[in-house]
Amino acid sequence: MTAVAIRVVEVAVLKPHDKHHETTIVKRGGGKHAHDEHGGAWKVAFADFCLALMCLFLVLWLMASRNTESLEQILTESNGNKTDQGKGVMPEQIGGPRGSLIERFPMPRTGNSDTDGKNVNGQQDSAETAPQKVTYESPDDLRQLAKALSEMSKDAGLASNLESIITPYGLRVMLHDTDRQGMFVRGSAVPTGKFTTLMRKMGPLFAHMENQMLIVGHTDSLQYADTGHSAFSNWNLSSNRAMSARAQLLAGSMPSDSVLQVVGMADRAPLDTKNAAAGVNRRIELLILTPGQASAIAAMFGMPGNKESLAPDVDSELPDVNVLKQLREKLLPGGR
Repeated sequence: MTAVAIRVVEVAVLKPHDKHHETTIVKRGGGKHAHDEHGGAWKVAFADFCLALMCLFLVLWLMASRNTESLEQILTESNGNKTDQGKGVMPEQIGGPRGSLIERFPMPRTGNSDTDGKNVNGQQDSAETAPQKVTYESPDDLRQLAKALSEMSKDAGLASNLESIITPYGLRVMLHDTDRQGMFVRGSAVPTGKFTTLMRKMGPLFAHMENQMLIVGHTDSLQYADTGHSAFSNWNLSSNRAMSARAQLLAGSMPSDSVLQVVGMADRAPLDTKNAAAGVNRRIELLILTPGQASAIAAMFGMPGNKESLAPDVDSELPDVNVLKQLREKLLPGGR
């Protein structure tokens, strides 16, 4: 309610003895009130409030523009393409043990070509312009590959976490935990920053090789509290970690057909049998197969070749004659 100042005017008429003269005295009351001095102050306060509100909106608009620009810069590759265009898949979250989240990373395209061998202009890549792929088969070839992977691990700060062994089946690359550095967050398949960096740096190297690989996940012997048959166990954890390693390699531009098999072995193949919780038992193995070994594994799970009927609905696969001949020459002098 607005206060209204009321001025009271008192009029007094004095009548002196002289009947012909009258004196009029006017007395004004009410005086000066405190709120009279602030009659326009609210207008100034309202103007200041509107100015501050406008400045706040301006700052919010600038922040939103800056965030949008940064997001576009992150999504833009060096060649100007967006990582979420074409065949790319946006990340997806999936539940894991104890409420952890396993990141699903986008699978970017290799270079400017899609899976059909066409470039961004829709033209088919010729055999001359396609990059030449290398086949690692001899021990010397595998030794060169092991040296290149060792240099990458040093650059990523994981020199003590990588071991390479040349086997008759190919190159066995072991990426294991140490007391200071792990490959994954304990109890989950979330990769650490250094492991992610190393895997993505390995992607381009594997993209230029003809060999296929096996990705095998291993855990230590420590068990989860819930030991039920359907509960989350080291089998799930090792399989999820192997799949996570595959996702990082694919994110580093390695083609998907370079992976022949992804396996989780839980704690069935420890390197340190005396210490169940040893960090070396928690590892990811990349077995770079020789072409012959890759073909043998693929044939093991594929359709049988030469078959001979033993009984109704029972067939037996005949071995390769050339393979048997080579094996006979190795075992018996003169091939007898």
